[in-house]
Amino acid sequence: MSQVSSARPRIAVAGASGRVGAALVGSLAADPVDLVALTRKPDPARFPAAVMQRAVDFETPATLAAALDGADRLFLAQGTSPRQVENEIALIDAAVAAGVKHIVKLSALGTPLQVHPFDWHARIEAHLVTRDIGFTLLRPTTFIDFLGRSGRVIADGNWGGAAGHGIVNLIDTRDVADSARAVLLDPDSTGWQRAFHLTGPRAWSMPQIAAELSRLLGRQVDYHQRSAAEQRDYLIASGLNEFGAGVLVGLDRVFRESALQEETATVRLLTGHAPRTLTDWLTENLALFR
Repeated sequence: MSQVSSARPRIAVAGASGRVGAALVGSLAADPVDLVALTRKPDPARFPAAVMQRAVDFETPATLAAALDGADRLFLAQGTSPRQVENEIALIDAAVAAGVKHIVKLSALGTPLQVHPFDWHARIEAHLVTRDIGFTLLRPTTFIDFLGRSGRVIADGNWGGAAGHGIVNLIDTRDVADSARAVLLDPDSTGWQRAFHLTGPRAWSMPQIAAELSRLLGRQVDYHQRSAAEQRDYLIASGLNEFGAGVLVGLDRVFRESALQEETATVRLLTGHAPRTLTDWLTENLALFR
């Protein structure tokens, strides 16, 4: 990758409080750029002091234009929600109108399965490629971090789902953020219209992850196999709403059919370092599962 030019680009980060966005802001804060965090609720304590914050309200389109005023590049990510397509398209159109030169969109590795949010990302990408703007699509597999949300149920011995013995290549969110940073800082990327598939170093099944946790924790961890209907009922009984349960059951289907088992060298290509391993992430976060 090329080195950052002497000019100070202004980089806006949408989704700055999300997992990838927060890691990206943290790393870019030390770079020679003017950094703007786009957030629904600006909070001086949330980001480094050098990071500007601008409020965005999707009910008020003028705030999108104001937030992107003067930005050269935009990192685009929004949390999974029923309004994800609408909100990201609104930001894309606002960026084009504001004269942003390049959008780095956090997308997802494609799958033919009509499962949220994968199908939503496809719709957003289809809109972005019709716009007169440079863009880079970062298509990671599922984030390793999703295991952290199961920390308590793993600790209690209740971990399970409908993933069967399918395999998935999980990626550390820090590797996604590092890849985004490399593209955003590359002065030659302005005119790109590219897509990169980002993966970890190997694919795992849920039972294999349970075995690795057993080894690291020194006690037995099991993954209880459930049907999709059983898993949905379990999630709703645990307090999750219908939307959230549907997303997670859909993700289990993607895992079960091994739709995200691809392995690429793209993280190393973009960042110069190998992707972090699942074992490394589990070791760093082992306290979540005790």
